[in-house]
Amino acid sequence: MKSSEKNKENILTASLFVIIPTFMLIVGYYFFAYPISDNVLSYLQIPMFLGLFLLIIGYFIKQIPTGNYIKISGWLIFAFYWSTQPMTLYIGEGNDFFNGAVCVIGVYVLCYIAYHEWLSVKRGENISCLNWIAGASGLAGIIYFGIEKTFIADWLIDRVTEQSAYVTDFFVNSIYIEPGTSNIFIDGEYAVSIIFACTAVQSIVIFVGMIGVLPKIDMKRRAIGLAITIIPVYILNLFRNAMVGILVGKEITSFSMAHNIIAKSGSLIALIILLVIVIKIIPEVFDEIFCFVDLHKRNGPIEKIFRRKK
Repeated sequence: MKSSEKNKENILTASLFVIIPTFMLIVGYYFFAYPISDNVLSYLQIPMFLGLFLLIIGYFIKQIPTGNYIKISGWLIFAFYWSTQPMTLYIGEGNDFFNGAVCVIGVYVLCYIAYHEWLSVKRGENISCLNWIAGASGLAGIIYFGIEKTFIADWLIDRVTEQSAYVTDFFVNSIYIEPGTSNIFIDGEYAVSIIFACTAVQSIVIFVGMIGVLPKIDMKRRAIGLAITIIPVYILNLFRNAMVGILVGKEITSFSMAHNIIAKSGSLIALIILLVIVIKIIPEVFDEIFCFVDLHKRNGPIEKIFRRKK
């Protein structure tokens, strides 16, 4: 095959990793409109878990191209699942634009990672951060979604509701938890409901995934890294829930402002600070993140296409 023809073929193949997520999002918008029925949600668990398990399997299989193709399949299947969720995350969580936008962008990011796995096959390269991000995502996702619909989630919601109310009681009086629910009232007025997303499990599993799949890290540093993230994240989340409850219950601001803007901004700052601390103890985390951020410097067909358009 001539060089020009081979180059055209590579560009066409690379373009699919932009076309595919766009097509997925269009299909997700029209065929998985909010609210998604419980039956459909149950069926969507199949591609979600299948994608995550493929990422874990690909993480352990280091051979090129076998491991790469498994991870490509995992990323694309997992991206399909998220392409069905933007409207659920936006409308279902009180017009949360941030979550909806992140979900849409995430579909492209997942497919972009799949593209770099394909590029590794073409070049015969083994990029450590691609394997790390696959393992971290697979581990974190399986833990989070694995307990989301179980009794463990219900138990966590109950504990976090009680503890969030206890923290809130330090700042205001007349805290009341409605029996049989996770609804917290302040001065007899509804303030906030604690759901699984309010338990901090999302943030915790991110650190568990990042640290847990790092190769060649001694158990002591791994344990310290997990301890200095999991414990502060859980405690800070209780104060976050209390703050949202007070801001809404005392009618200081709307739930959208309290939860989607103030609380999310505070959580992001806290996570960045904790990440910096982790990097001090486990610098290998920084190496993988830096490698991941620099993937665009591999200068593959997609990068070349966008550079030409500048």
